[in-house]
Amino acid sequence: MPQNIRVIGTGQLLELQARLRRAGHENIRSSMQRRIRRAAEPLRDDLQAGIRGLNISSQGRKAGKRGGPSPTTRPLRASIARAIRISVRTGGNPGAKVWLDRSRLPDDIPMGVVNRLNEGRLRHPVFGNKRRWTQQNATPLWWDKTVRAHQPRITREVARVVDDVRRRLE
Repeated sequence: MPQNIRVIGTGQLLELQARLRRAGHENIRSSMQRRIRRAAEPLRDDLQAGIRGLNISSQGRKAGKRGGPSPTTRPLRASIARAIRISVRTGGNPGAKVWLDRSRLPDDIPMGVVNRLNEGRLRHPVFGNKRRWTQQNATPLWWDKTVRAHQPRITREVARVVDDVRRRLE
């Protein structure tokens, strides 16, 4: 299930944030935010590429069943990819967060769809008909595997940024 993924070193970042505030170095703070965002951008890009390239398959139509074109022209995977965002905070709860912004998802794509895609199974009504359902399968844990692959690199990069800023403040 996709969740908000946070890469933080809370103790170090909180202490550093307090020192930045006391020192009043706005350019150091903005530089730190920019570098932390830059460290998280490859993760966001890979998550977007992962959902765009996600293979979603179904059994297809059975003999004698009716079908037709999709009632929407909006692609599901591209819509989900556009909703993946980064936020960086140096305030009360410092860190970098790569998350799925529900407000950027179209109204007819509930958050549950994204969660089910990560589980590898999407069950939904056929063209909105609640009496006919179908199941589509996807590569399971695409979100989780991508995050796990990037986490060590992001953690190292954030630690390097924190150390650089600490050295500049001393």
